Amino acid sequence: MLLLISPDGVEEALDCAKAAEHLDIVDVKKPDEGSLGANFPWVIKEIRSAVPAGKPLSATVGDVPYKPGTVAQAALGAVVSGATYIKVGLYGCTTPEQAIDVMRGVVRAVKDYRPDAFVVASGYADAHRIGSVNPLALPDIALRSGSDAAMLDTAVKDGTRLFDHVPPEVCAEFVRRAHEADVLAALAGSVKAADLGVLNRIGTDIVGVRGAVCEGGDRNAGRIQPQLIAAFRAEMDRHAREHTAAVSAAS
Repeated sequence: MLLLISPDGVEEALDCAKAAEHLDIVDVKKPDEGSLGANFPWVIKEIRSAVPAGKPLSATVGDVPYKPGTVAQAALGAVVSGATYIKVGLYGCTTPEQAIDVMRGVVRAVKDYRPDAFVVASGYADAHRIGSVNPLALPDIALRSGSDAAMLDTAVKDGTRLFDHVPPEVCAEFVRRAHEADVLAALAGSVKAADLGVLNRIGTDIVGVRGAVCEGGDRNAGRIQPQLIAAFRAEMDRHAREHTAAVSAAS
């Protein structure tokens, strides 16, 4: 399981750089513009310079409307600015067909510029609250659009969490569908260390966090702390070891 951490600016990215050995992907977003709020191109460039060169940089394109051309241009801007993982929040897409339309444009725009870039089709565990596509449709959307991963986050940051809207057994089905489609499965949405056992057991490929590694667990008012990243990673590794041991014992 890969650990993706989302700083909101250059200062927090420097804090992530101090804990670079404990994380796998640095993800640039702007939390005050939404769950997958897009940050400025120059901030992406500055963060790219701030973190180790070998550490992949992700950037969110935003909680986007159903405007395929607009979103494709935004995605190209993110990859030109230095991101190699491009995440698109399909907020304004109400049907799988709309989502596929948006993501096909993103995939073409991004991969024409950089073929090795990694495109993530992101939906929302609480899609019922905003009228966007069903969470379990995301793996097929990723497959049919040529994206590399399907992701779930929460759209409304009101204290509810991933498992409040998509319980573990449904998350397991999401992961199973993603793997059948040969795309990675990423899960986020106020994920806590206590969730890691379940996320590891169901085969999650990427876990995305912010609040869990911020002061006071507050994604908006708190600042990312290197020691909290290290502690979160230690818990990830512990659960991975325990899961491996349990599988070995069962076989």
